[in-house]
Amino acid sequence: MYLDHFSLKRHPFRITPDPSLFFHGGSHGRGVVLDALVYGITTGEGILKVVGEVGSGKTMLCRMLEERLPPTVEIVYLANPNLSARDIVYAIAFELKLPVDSNTDRLVVMQKLQEYLLTRHAAGANVVVFIEEAQSMPLETLEEVRLLSNLETHRHKLMQIVLFGQPELDRKLENKSIRQLRERITHSFYLQPLSEHEIREYLHFRLQAAGCPWPQLFSPKAEIMLAKASAGLSRRINILADKALLAAYADPSSRPDRRNSAGEILPMVLPKHVKIAIKDSG
Repeated sequence: MYLDHFSLKRHPFRITPDPSLFFHGGSHGRGVVLDALVYGITTGEGILKVVGEVGSGKTMLCRMLEERLPPTVEIVYLANPNLSARDIVYAIAFELKLPVDSNTDRLVVMQKLQEYLLTRHAAGANVVVFIEEAQSMPLETLEEVRLLSNLETHRHKLMQIVLFGQPELDRKLENKSIRQLRERITHSFYLQPLSEHEIREYLHFRLQAAGCPWPQLFSPKAEIMLAKASAGLSRRINILADKALLAAYADPSSRPDRRNSAGEILPMVLPKHVKIAIKDSG
């Protein structure tokens, strides 16, 4: 709707994860976490954990890992956390297209799974399981995750596991009944909310990636207002930024040819537009 008005080639702030719009975020940002995850998975670190608030970018990290991991890594993606301890084994087997079904005895499923993993290992490849919304998993299922991580040779893990979850996951892992799982987690990463400075860089990066020709589309005050309202969470930033662009597009006074006395192009997204976006977003 507003693409032509702002000379954009595509939407810069859609909430669907798009790897081409991944924001690395400086020396302590998401790019650093991504690099560490790639290293941990490719070197056989066992169980890894990524924790962040709702909308902090965990799903985007999953998508980036799918692109960054070498072809020798086979990815199993489990988006449904409400699996029983029995079902998670079958879910992994189904994703790997093993010759089993829901009526196959669990012992047979485990045997088929181990045989497959050994075959992959012998070929110089490995398997990683991404589990999203892991904080919603029953304790018994999380314990099964630990048992699955025991599949190994004398020197190497046969299957990597990455748990993606909200802060409730850390609280759940404090339960004594799964303390062995907690001790198996070799690396933990926490996705901090973006700072005000990082949010400004994030907005500029996304707009530039979308082909925006304007040096400063959001005014500095509009950026500050958006930063406070979003609490540094990328999904909220995207929602508010998109609605602010719509509000500016609908504002007759927001014109691409507005300039100051020095002839410099003026920002088109102002605090009043961000205020409309905030009100509309509740």
